[in-house]
Order: sequence, then C-alpha cells, then structure tokens
Amino acid sequence: MNLALRRSPPRGAQALLATVLAAACAAPPAPEELTAVLYAQQEAWNAGDLEAFVEHGYWRSEGLTFFSGGAVTRGFGPLLERYERRYLGGGAAMGELSFSELEPLVLSADSAVLRGRWRLVFADGEPAGGLFTLLLRKLGGRWLIVHDHTSSDGQP
Repeated sequence: MNLALRRSPPRGAQALLATVLAAACAAPPAPEELTAVLYAQQEAWNAGDLEAFVEHGYWRSEGLTFFSGGAVTRGFGPLLERYERRYLGGGAAMGELSFSELEPLVLSADSAVLRGRWRLVFADGEPAGGLFTLLLRKLGGRWLIVHDHTSSDGQP
C-alpha cells in the first residue's frame, strides 16, 4: 500500500483551499450595490458637501488613483485637494451633478467596473460633462472606488 496517497495535504494548504473556495462561492454584488455608491456621491455633491462626496465613494488610501485631463492624482488627500481647487477655488459653487448611462460590470465578489456619464451644471448655468470608468473594490464591507478615469466632453 502506498502511504503517500493517503496523506492529507498540509494544514496551510487546507486553509488556503478553504479561503479560495469561500471566495469563489461568495455571491456577486447586485448592480444596485455599485450604483448606490454614485448616488450617495451625487446626493452629497448636490448638498454642497465635497468632503462627503469624496468620503462616500473613494478609497481612503495612498493607493487610490485618479486619471483625468492627462494628469494622474495618487492618494486620497491629493484627490480631495484636487476637487477643492477645481470646484471650490475662488468661491465657486459646486453646481448640480448627475450620473447616467451607468453600466456596472461585476468582475468578482469583491471587484467591479462601473462605466457611465457624468453631467455637471454650474450655478451660472454653464454645463460640463463626460465619461468615466471606475474600478471598485469591496473593502471593509463597503464598495469603494480604487481607480477613477474620467474624461470631459468639451461640450455641453
């Protein structure tokens, strides 16, 4: 009798296998869980609360990335500063934000892509808008944006 065939895998391998199987069996998120992140951000923005807008959606980490206008912003703090300069600088009003054409794509139980269109109408009535692609991860029980690539239409 060959004893090598009867041996159990090492305990570490058993734990790893159990973890992999649990992750594989975890239920994927409903699309509404992903779009809820943006709707919470939209509500905060339209209430004039820029900090809540960033806090509701973005990963509070130096690993966060934001690509827009040919520039790369890395980290939560620099992202908040970028938004403050762009949308609060010189006493500017934030305007009215809306999202549309949302396309959630679930990659796994803890990662997803969310594509869509943004539109912002400033207090003076001037519109802006564009497209975005977001990479979201479920971290600490919350869906958070870990990467944001946003473009501007350059037209209303």
